[in-house]
Amino acid sequence: MVPEGQTKNELSLLGGEKAVKSEQGDMFKWPIVTDQHEQAVLKVLRAGQMSGFEITKEFEKKYAGMLGRKFGLAYHNGTAAILGAMYGLGIGVGDEVIAPSLTYWATVAPAYSLGATPVFADVDPETICIDPKDIEHRITPRTKAIIVVHYAGMPADMDAIMKIAAKHNLKILEDCSHAHGALYNGKEIGTFGDVAAFSLMTGKSLAVGEAGILFTDDRKVYERALLFGHYIRHDEITLKELKPYIGLPCGGFKHRMHQLSSAFGLVQLELYPRQMAEIDRAMNYFCDLLDDSAGIRPTRPPKGTNTTKGGWYFPLFKYVTEELEGLSLSRFCEAVRAEGSTCNPGCNKPLHLHPLFTTMDVYGHGRPTRIAYLDESVKIEQYIETLPVAEDINRRVFGVPWFKHYRPEIIEEHANAYKKVVKNYRALLVEDTDKDAEGSGKAGSQIGGYSSFFSNQKNLQ
Repeated sequence: MVPEGQTKNELSLLGGEKAVKSEQGDMFKWPIVTDQHEQAVLKVLRAGQMSGFEITKEFEKKYAGMLGRKFGLAYHNGTAAILGAMYGLGIGVGDEVIAPSLTYWATVAPAYSLGATPVFADVDPETICIDPKDIEHRITPRTKAIIVVHYAGMPADMDAIMKIAAKHNLKILEDCSHAHGALYNGKEIGTFGDVAAFSLMTGKSLAVGEAGILFTDDRKVYERALLFGHYIRHDEITLKELKPYIGLPCGGFKHRMHQLSSAFGLVQLELYPRQMAEIDRAMNYFCDLLDDSAGIRPTRPPKGTNTTKGGWYFPLFKYVTEELEGLSLSRFCEAVRAEGSTCNPGCNKPLHLHPLFTTMDVYGHGRPTRIAYLDESVKIEQYIETLPVAEDINRRVFGVPWFKHYRPEIIEEHANAYKKVVKNYRALLVEDTDKDAEGSGKAGSQIGGYSSFFSNQKNLQ
């Protein structure tokens, strides 16, 4: 029964009832910890094997086998895996690596540790992944590799990127940390590049704890990565050129994965395909319910293709403010949250605008670190550009609920929260104080954060 003076569709933000009323239970709890996980971890703990590597090698072998890659090498986190992948490729002093500006910092910041220079490219407005059309003109004689990020679970346009890399004899490093299990034209991401790196931390769609892993089919890449940060496993090194250096971590890093995570990961590899399928079903159902809603667009591969989002880490929708008479994204999200659902404006801020990549002298070179290893004639201004899509994207996307189970009744309530706000958006225009600021499209009006994806969820970094 609707209270007197209140319409059925009145927004909760303005005094109406919430659209989401059901108990959510474990709808969003992640990872799903089973007795099988617990027993595997306890076995390692009781045996005192936390700092060994035999269980980790078993995890590497199993995961590499699932991907069809020859070598897997596990790390204590995904950032270290990316650093190891870069070193494995031979990236070093004076080299340039091309990467999307729209990504988590760990995609490219490790290049500084090797004396390399990041070069940022813009992103495709549809996939929010690196735009192949913005890569080729950035290639110079110093370019060593293209770093591809399958951002927010969306596979990048690997056909176009692979052609560019082949044409210019460049290496490809895939950062797959958002897209475990996703397919691009029927082929799993992480199997395209010369090397691929994954974060496996607690918030990711394939979560094993604080961990990471790289994969490659190139023995030299694998052995260089071993040499760099896995000194305890130097007995695996066979290449004559590397043998004189075995015995010490030749990058000064200790990258070993904790075996409690390895044990957890072995179980997770068994369970993840089923979990991923349920997440995919739930998220696609949510998107289907909202497909025809004005002002919002699900970010997902086209239907009828063999391209998928895997576990849907960090699910995003696009926001079309023009269809809602200029209603600001922040006001829209505020109204949806008041209905009891999740709606987080923005995503990562573009890296190319952060002082770390413009002015900061990290190591005391007397000039910005980004150009510290290049010729003195090189000026930082040569590397500072405008990337319009990346700079505008934070007022054009928002994070939606990440369902871990297919429970139609609950999913429908969340979809109805969005529909209710779309239907009654005009009531929000009156006190929309952010409308002018967000409509400007200036870099300063961006919403997302450099250090996190979701401001109201834990363990996602």
